[in-house]
Amino acid sequence: MTAVSIGLPLLVTLIAIALFFDFLNGLHDAANSIATVVSTRVLAPRVAVVWAAFFNFIAFLFFGLHVANTIGQGIVAADAVDPAVISGALIGAIAWNVATWIWGIPSSSSHALVGGLVGAAVAKAGFWAVLWGGVGTVAAFIVISPLLGFLLALLLVLITSWAARRSTPYAVDRRFRVLQLLSSSLFSLGHGGNDAQKTMGIIAILLFSQGMTGETFHVPFWVVIACHAAMGLGTLMGGWRIVRTMGSRITELRPVQGFCAETGGALSLFGATWLGIPVSTTHTVTGAIVGVGAARRVSAVRWGVARRIVWAWVVTLPAAAAVGALGYWLSAMVLG
Repeated sequence: MTAVSIGLPLLVTLIAIALFFDFLNGLHDAANSIATVVSTRVLAPRVAVVWAAFFNFIAFLFFGLHVANTIGQGIVAADAVDPAVISGALIGAIAWNVATWIWGIPSSSSHALVGGLVGAAVAKAGFWAVLWGGVGTVAAFIVISPLLGFLLALLLVLITSWAARRSTPYAVDRRFRVLQLLSSSLFSLGHGGNDAQKTMGIIAILLFSQGMTGETFHVPFWVVIACHAAMGLGTLMGGWRIVRTMGSRITELRPVQGFCAETGGALSLFGATWLGIPVSTTHTVTGAIVGVGAARRVSAVRWGVARRIVWAWVVTLPAAAAVGALGYWLSAMVLG
């Protein structure tokens, strides 16, 4: 292990910064969990964020730590990681998250973190430090996760439309207003299960680089609880700019469509989390929302808004990597 040893105050500071990123992740991605349930008026915004934050927090009861292990061991070589690399990765991810939050663009906190980590590791040790197989999988799911959300949501719309073919519109709305509470809770579970684990992986590899978790990489339980709590608090604060984009600007939604979008997104997140693949909840739910809109009619989707979102996805990894590299150089100078 070639990492530089640091004192306890600096270690605690870096962990606090990582948890702050996790908080921002919840703040930034609150829209993913609540946009559909708010836009269909099933829940008031304040109630919806409490609902989503609760399920964000308890997600650790339902999922393993496969995504955390991927972040900690499958993106960059462990020998290339030191406190300056972790600091640079967090600077890159936080800077991109704040910028896209200000602009109201639903970009990916997950890919911002991966990009920041890759950029910082390359700045320190060169391209050999990157595990390209893991990065390639993450990059591939920029396309796969929204496509999967799109297809599942589209399929669910077809199934529910057939099942409700003899019901009145009022009866369908009333039934799916109740079912949307279930679908939004499932999506929030998937959000917490996948996204909180990314910060767990960052903290765990930092502790491992300092020899504080023994010879074998693992995620301490206190890290699991801290990350879920930070994400839940961030969700509780909400992300109202992005809620508007996700909930109404892409397409107009009714409860049955909100149910299909959330359920399709949740199923995609569950599968990715169990496979240990860090995916973007933003990408997944955006694909699902586009899917339910396209099922109604192609013109129901505001493709100009969707295209703007896709461009943000494309530039997230390289932009966060560039800021992560700059963050590494600044951190290395400060840390000596």
